[in-house]
Amino acid sequence: MRTLFLQAPSFDGFDGGAGSRYQARREIRSFWYPTWLAQPAALVEGSTLIDAPPHRTKLAAVTAQARDYDLVVLHTSAPSFASDVATIKALKEANGDLKIGLVGAKVAVDPAGSLNASPLIDFAARNEFDFTIKEIADGRSWSDIAGLSYRNAAGVIVHNDERPILENMDRLPFVTPVYKRDLDIKNYFIGYLKHPYLSIYTGRGCKSRCTFCLWPQTVGGHRYRTRSVGHVIEEIAWAQKAFPEVKEFFFDDDTFTDDLPRAEAIAKELSKLGVTWSCNAKANVPRKTLQVLRDNGLRLLLVGYESGNQQILHNIKKGMRIDVARRFTKDCHELGITVHGTFIMGLPGETKETIEETIRFATEINPHTIQVSLAAPYPGTFLFNQALKNGWLDEANAELVNDDGVQIAPLRYPHLTHTEIFDSVEEFYRRFYFRSGKIASIVGEMVRSPQMMKRRLREGVEFFHFLRERSAAH
Repeated sequence: MRTLFLQAPSFDGFDGGAGSRYQARREIRSFWYPTWLAQPAALVEGSTLIDAPPHRTKLAAVTAQARDYDLVVLHTSAPSFASDVATIKALKEANGDLKIGLVGAKVAVDPAGSLNASPLIDFAARNEFDFTIKEIADGRSWSDIAGLSYRNAAGVIVHNDERPILENMDRLPFVTPVYKRDLDIKNYFIGYLKHPYLSIYTGRGCKSRCTFCLWPQTVGGHRYRTRSVGHVIEEIAWAQKAFPEVKEFFFDDDTFTDDLPRAEAIAKELSKLGVTWSCNAKANVPRKTLQVLRDNGLRLLLVGYESGNQQILHNIKKGMRIDVARRFTKDCHELGITVHGTFIMGLPGETKETIEETIRFATEINPHTIQVSLAAPYPGTFLFNQALKNGWLDEANAELVNDDGVQIAPLRYPHLTHTEIFDSVEEFYRRFYFRSGKIASIVGEMVRSPQMMKRRLREGVEFFHFLRERSAAH
């Protein structure tokens, strides 16, 4: 079947791609690569991938293109679902013969509810959907495809057996040729990564049990299944030649450092290629490994600290100790490894006092840059079920973003309101960045590099615009 993979237009600047941890508009305009869509696109010969938001592709352009296809596979999320259903309606009006299905955590968790949302949705590919989609595109009978929920000829919803989780990750083809064919990499921008950057996965799944984390609980699972070192290096070498302009490669595995010997082995091979690279990491990597990674091209670690309060970390099953995180960050500073720290406001156990504790912790350990998010109880996560059970979330009003795609605070506690949690994000940013030492550091960075000056000024304008929008939404 002539197959179109689609990240649909939604909110302006909305990062809804399957590489993003939180589907929302960012403080600074940012886009992750749609790697989870590119992967099945690499399996389906002759397919096309449209990632509408970063390319500013409008619905009219998408529907015009859809006339030339037989099958559309659309990635959806809880925040974008209503908009995605409207896109499906427009696509069917343009081409009534189209078969249209959904993939992503939203439909993995609730395939029946998703299909019942619109009679125009033909199927949902659950969980790890790569080969499910390939079999559909190959024309196999839907009744024989594992991992598929679909509407049969009588309009009845059928749920086939689960698809076994993929064990041999080297069976997956490279995603970077799809990037080369269908995407403009200049449109993918992350504030803390060099531009242009390229991101891929070297494995799936995460052994951690963080209660809020979407992907391991819905699609990836809790075992870290990895590609062989040679397979990863071969793709990076291919991408180096295909994208000579790329300044940094990012490994988007939930926690690349879960397998330390493998991380070190990949680093040593990357060093031979002379690439600069970064990855996600837990705040517990030993100094010895950090040194090996740094000596072999590592520039930055993206670290989920979440909170500066130990009890909150226990509450969310983070499996992390504050003292270990503090020592790890000190090691990174001493070794010259840049750290981008992420924090979450409004997790279970949050109080005015713990908010203050986390802000103080962040300013003390002083990562180079930070991202502060609001606790987002995505359906399918432990946090979502916990919030419903304890009355922290009104399910009828459980939106995760507002009408402009900006994150809201859906949780509240008897001692802490929606508004107090929402306001804590702006307070956190102001107190972290508006310190004399941090301002001096940023200004020094700008003075040393005209390119960085241009970039930081643009980000500053976007950041203050974002704060104004948040205030208006308030």
